[in-house]
Amino acid sequence: MAETTVTKSSKSVKFIITRQDKPDSASYTEEFELPYRPGMNVISALMEIQRNPVNTAGKQIAPVCWESNCLEEVCGACSMVINGKPRQACAALVDQLEQPIRLEPMKTFPVVRDLVIDRDRMFKALKRVKAWIPIDGTYDLGPGPRMAEKKRQWAYELSKCMTCGVCLEACPNVNEKTDFIGPAAISQVRLFNSHPTGEMNKEERLEALMDDGGIEGCGNSQNCVRSCPKGIPLTTSIAEMNKDTTKHMFKRWLGA
Repeated sequence: MAETTVTKSSKSVKFIITRQDKPDSASYTEEFELPYRPGMNVISALMEIQRNPVNTAGKQIAPVCWESNCLEEVCGACSMVINGKPRQACAALVDQLEQPIRLEPMKTFPVVRDLVIDRDRMFKALKRVKAWIPIDGTYDLGPGPRMAEKKRQWAYELSKCMTCGVCLEACPNVNEKTDFIGPAAISQVRLFNSHPTGEMNKEERLEALMDDGGIEGCGNSQNCVRSCPKGIPLTTSIAEMNKDTTKHMFKRWLGA
């Protein structure tokens, strides 16, 4: 049956959800049909299923599990594959989606249950590149060095990353056969290396990018920048980090 776009005259919304009871169990699909309400998003539909967990066969089932927090596309927790594309469920409006709406967990990460995934791979990559500003002690150190406004503006764009994992899901080079750290961590290196305090660990971060599974794992598919819900210039960051790691490599060779 051909897929149709939901309109205000629709009486119901159909969902096909990929489920998985345990991390090591097989996945399966389950269908649901909900009354349509104007302004529904995918999260509100999942909440409705949670309140009344009955599938289209009329069978009472265990509620679907998913993650969400802010509900305004800031926390990144509700990432999932919606109609074949990784995105945020809170920003996915039912009116703009084709039926049946298909929900799947992101495949780059291990599934915990249903739509809940384990993002440990991404967090380990951020730890590997020390994606933070080191502070010596908890006392007030006073104001730090000021950044030029132009530099601050593009750094702010990089800081919008909400560790949603969508860029890793879209990247063909991030999979179970590789240890590529992915575009998010590379872009965060650019962000923290540009910070007046963070640049104290600049060389250490570049060394991390030059290790196995680092920046050389990028195949330049540019899927990451097209899928990023925050519009972060990920490919620009990757190009800049390619330049910086190359300079750092020549400095090591020359003993500078």
